[in-house]
Amino acid sequence: MAQTVIIEQTGGPEAMALVDRDVGDPGPGEIRIAHKACGLNFIDVYQRTGLYPLDLPHALGMEAAGVIEAVGEGVAHLKIGDRAAYAAIPPGAYAQARVMPAAQVCPLPEDISFEIAAAMMLKGTTVEYLFHRTTPLTRGDTVLFHAAAGGVGLIACQWARSEGITLIGTAGTDEKCQLALEHGAAHCINYRTEDWVARIQELTEGRGVDVVMDSVGADTFEGSLDSLKPLGMMISFGNASGPVPPFSLSVLAQKGSLKITRPTLFAHSNDHATCQEMARHLFDKVQSGEVNIRIDQRFPLSDVRAAHEALEARQTTGSTILTV
Repeated sequence: MAQTVIIEQTGGPEAMALVDRDVGDPGPGEIRIAHKACGLNFIDVYQRTGLYPLDLPHALGMEAAGVIEAVGEGVAHLKIGDRAAYAAIPPGAYAQARVMPAAQVCPLPEDISFEIAAAMMLKGTTVEYLFHRTTPLTRGDTVLFHAAAGGVGLIACQWARSEGITLIGTAGTDEKCQLALEHGAAHCINYRTEDWVARIQELTEGRGVDVVMDSVGADTFEGSLDSLKPLGMMISFGNASGPVPPFSLSVLAQKGSLKITRPTLFAHSNDHATCQEMARHLFDKVQSGEVNIRIDQRFPLSDVRAAHEALEARQTTGSTILTV
């Protein structure tokens, strides 16, 4: 049996319940992993509220790190006793242990702790695909990145610096802006006190940015388009303020023949070889010191409701983990 966080209906943080579940043994292509730490992400909120529907009841959580306890038939890249980490579907990472498909579970280097791994797998591989698998980016390009002081944002700031890319961030307080600057952002705009669209034009001398990476959604979408240079790329990869409402494609033509995409991590990592490659790229960045993972909040698994409340209230910086 393993304590597991589930929802039986969608709703607020109170919809989550901690229950004992039978874990069982892995079948072909599966592993059983005992978790040491679990990551917290906005996708967990989207699933809890029903924005991203799940068949209910369902366990929550998309990333964790721990030790392999059992290996099913046909699994060659992992063995019992291996340290491992993942960001993968189906949800179920908020648990002491689980059985899951093995393909997206990655061997974890000895010099990366379980807590760091749990804090970075989903966020770090998200940054990896944003910078390397979505649209061509080269040294000297300029990127606008919203929520630059969050878990994904602080990794993105460092990643951009390591690649010679100028990252302009936005955040909701001066303290968060300072945090983004300390992690590699070239500039950071407090969107509560500044006209951030006008400031982008000022910083780019009226040219606009090459790429926008926007996980905020409804609140920033129009301004993000207005921040792009002609032929620029809008990457909408989240909905923290709500989903982007329908809009006319002709708007993209009017604003300079803009391009737009709505990618997801799991479309990129669904292939086993690609997933492992993305994880190794992330591990290399961390092991080299180019990217440091900042864990600013820790909650016990039993206090998952408080963790969700803090995340939704935008009271967090860096990464948040659940300890097991």
